[in-house]
Amino acid sequence: MMKQKTLKKSASFQGAGLHTGRQVTVRVCPAAENAGILFCRVDLNPDLKVRASIENVSSDEMRQTTLLVGNGRVRTIEHLMATFHGLGIDNAIVEIDGEEVPGMDGSASEFVSVLLESGIEDQSAERKFLEVKEPVYMDHGDQSIVLLPASNFSISYMLSYHDEDLLDQYLSLPILPEIFERELAPARTFCLKKEAEILLSQGFGKGANPSNTLIFEKNLPIANKLRFENEACRHKMMDILGDLFLCGKFIRGHVIASRSGHALNVELVRKLMMTKKSANEPIKKTLTVEDIQKIIPHRYPFLFVDRIENFEPGIRATGFKQVSMNDYFFQGHFPGHPVMPGVLIVEAMAQVGGVIMLGEAENRGKIAYFMSVDEVKWRSPVLPGDTLRMEVEVLKKRSRFGQCSGKAYVGDKLVCEADVKFAVVDRE
Repeated sequence: MMKQKTLKKSASFQGAGLHTGRQVTVRVCPAAENAGILFCRVDLNPDLKVRASIENVSSDEMRQTTLLVGNGRVRTIEHLMATFHGLGIDNAIVEIDGEEVPGMDGSASEFVSVLLESGIEDQSAERKFLEVKEPVYMDHGDQSIVLLPASNFSISYMLSYHDEDLLDQYLSLPILPEIFERELAPARTFCLKKEAEILLSQGFGKGANPSNTLIFEKNLPIANKLRFENEACRHKMMDILGDLFLCGKFIRGHVIASRSGHALNVELVRKLMMTKKSANEPIKKTLTVEDIQKIIPHRYPFLFVDRIENFEPGIRATGFKQVSMNDYFFQGHFPGHPVMPGVLIVEAMAQVGGVIMLGEAENRGKIAYFMSVDEVKWRSPVLPGDTLRMEVEVLKKRSRFGQCSGKAYVGDKLVCEADVKFAVVDRE
């Protein structure tokens, strides 16, 4: 059995972020057993430490992996996370006084040197491993990544930009501390020359230059020299190593990836954790109002779902509302002839849809906003004393969007139907 590891003493480094270009100071400190990798924005809240785990990752970032830390963020954590993963460091506290981990020379070499100089020591607790039992994969057409069962951890990567400025590359390696230090840590971040101006116009790469970023043209870096013939491929493997450590455990499995980047890597981790949770924790099929309030932010008087049954996160659910004369809307809606407002029936169905969307592991803690309502039909009035039953199922689903179809019944009578589209966003 392997023991967990942390640093013998604190280590520090300084530098500018590759994307923001701002100078920051980072201090990496030893951490207790089972703490994991914790990040702290000392410039915002020195007491708040947030674990580098998939549920705390921002899903609206591109070309970098970003951690939400209270009201702030820590961007571009992947090279430092790869260093912890690659060197076998289970527990550490990362204190940073800005919003982006320094890019250094574009690789993880300086992180490795600083942490090795501080020393790594065993702790008493045993290391936790994530055993891959069945294939887990993400496929976006020309981009894919799959995690296969294996007794040890290894990565195989195929880089294929279909571009004469960066020819195809391939590499497969077992991941051990000495292999990471020698074969992956020195590989620097990169882009194509034709991408550089576009990235700058989008607000990326403000701290990047030819000394810390390989800018490829005609299969060679501009104003720099390669450390490896397939350095770009090796850097992609390092990114995978950092992103996969967001599962909070060391993995036993074989990663095979083709053109994957941070977004796809993170999606794989979300799916992996959801698969593991599904295997270990049976999904609760019936939700009380207390359970519902843990998923969606609605509260009285605007929560219109009392109970949910047949709950299948990301797929379908049946919601119920007991309509009562005590409901506040009857005070002013058709006084003397109480009828539940049709728009509130649609809202109730949408809330069930929100529970379905936000009930998935990767969406917990987020908010589902209305984007549009289509095909709305009101067929019969809903009166005090009626039990409104709402059958809602997901029609389409992407990482940040979803479309649900809902039908509301009183008994066997269809009273309302509508299609609702959502945007799933992070809480501010």
